[in-house]
Amino acid sequence: MSGLVHDHSQWPHSRWGTDDQIGAGNLLTVERRLAALRSVQTGRLYDLSHEISASAPYLLPNQTPYLLSIWASFRDSIKRRRKTGATNDAGTNLERVEMTMHVGTHIDALGHFSIGDRLYNGLDAAEIVTDWGLDKLGIEHAPPMITRGVLLDVAGLDGGPFLNPGRAISSDELQHAADNAGLSIEPGDIVLIRTGWGRFFGTDNARYVEGEPGIDVAAARWLTSRDVVAIGCDNMAVEVLPNPDRRLMMPVHQHVLAEAGVYLIENLALDEIASERLTSFCFILLATKYKGATGCPVRPVALV
Repeated sequence: MSGLVHDHSQWPHSRWGTDDQIGAGNLLTVERRLAALRSVQTGRLYDLSHEISASAPYLLPNQTPYLLSIWASFRDSIKRRRKTGATNDAGTNLERVEMTMHVGTHIDALGHFSIGDRLYNGLDAAEIVTDWGLDKLGIEHAPPMITRGVLLDVAGLDGGPFLNPGRAISSDELQHAADNAGLSIEPGDIVLIRTGWGRFFGTDNARYVEGEPGIDVAAARWLTSRDVVAIGCDNMAVEVLPNPDRRLMMPVHQHVLAEAGVYLIENLALDEIASERLTSFCFILLATKYKGATGCPVRPVALV
């Protein structure tokens, strides 16, 4: 990919200006939001997220296990409050959580990946990435997403219920899936790709993280050229792992986040909407505003 050559003079800057930090989020217009909401006919809701727990898969060495412990319990708080003279035994339960922001179903911030030392909009990673988070391009800048979601179901491409690790999904195959569903990818859409790999989330984590089917760079460019806001998938990274070109690691992340300013949504639960043959719906995702974070867990939904 051309972006791997670190020629800063040729670095693509945002069409929305040098101060832009939301990338394709700029495409989430009032008109597109209203159109998505008007498409809702039954009010039925589909949860597209997985439960986050200690059984969630994670990729070493960058990711660490999810840990939750009770920091304060009803027992301790009642004792403490009794000592102050309280008589109503108000018990408090409060937890402490240790996790990466990329656990379970989550969205990547635009500052999650660089190409060399360059982040989205030509920002210098050495200036932006601190020990305490991102000074720019953190997940707090990701706008609330209410727009049309479309499902491209490619799980059966090879004749089985799922694609295998290392299986690259091409742009032609995405186009064919869209044609079969009677869809045209439109600016402002969020495209969800089902590979069938999500069946192993939390049930066979070792298999889930050993590799995955996913899009290649050409397919990613096909999607970003259509002005999508985000690309989601039922796997850990959206992109094919390992990459067929073993000289490249995570090139789709580099193009989608750092070059195109398009968001990635990972570890989606897409089997239910696929079984219902839903291909177009109102998609809602709200990212929690963790200042400086490179992403965050989310609970996206489809409304029809």
